[in-house]
Amino acid sequence: MTQQASLFEPNGELLAPEQRFRVDRGDAVEWLGSLPSGSADLIITDPAYESLEKHRAVGTTTRLTADWFPIFPNSRYPEFFAELFRVLRKDAHCYVLCDQETMFVVKPIAEAAGFRFWKPLIWDKVKMGMGYHYRASYECILFFEKGKRNLANKGIRDVLPCPRIRGAYPTEKPVELLEVLVQQSSSEGEIVLDPFTGSGSTGHAALRHGRRFAGCDITERAVAMTRDRLAAVTNGNGE
Repeated sequence: MTQQASLFEPNGELLAPEQRFRVDRGDAVEWLGSLPSGSADLIITDPAYESLEKHRAVGTTTRLTADWFPIFPNSRYPEFFAELFRVLRKDAHCYVLCDQETMFVVKPIAEAAGFRFWKPLIWDKVKMGMGYHYRASYECILFFEKGKRNLANKGIRDVLPCPRIRGAYPTEKPVELLEVLVQQSSSEGEIVLDPFTGSGSTGHAALRHGRRFAGCDITERAVAMTRDRLAAVTNGNGE
């Protein structure tokens, strides 16, 4: 079974019928622009937001050096959300992880692209993180919708407690957190998309629950890591 694909599928499909996942290397916006309209069933993504530079400047994110990943500037969000909206099928959800500062930048841009904003979900990291004061212990997950799709379980709280990951890929998100979003907003066999794949946690959560996955990252390190990780999950060795 083919596990990887070229950037452009000959038949214009995001994934071939038998394909469980694909992970490409490239710029997020350019990659999205190469994909067919309405081809993704769910988007979950975590851009390297610009406000990280402010934290780097004062020494609170010393691990997030530029050799791990480049920052995605706020100025590119209009084209980014325009492509997200185009690639996402009608009646589907989009989740964007970000910090409190970036939330105020992203929300109006996403709405201008056509998304309906529902609310910010709060990821409670359980353990205290960085900061000079009121130490960071949560992150925002902006919940957008294109059209109308019911959540699988309307009893889930909007605060999602899940311990943060330490000592791994910088900004890596717990699979258990992303599993909630995958199960709430997609069905088995549907395609989950992440144009900022990073370590591959979104793809891991998608494959674990019988979804398919398409992702992209600008760094070769992240692409190689994700391909290996998702191949292990597909082969039953990465649960």
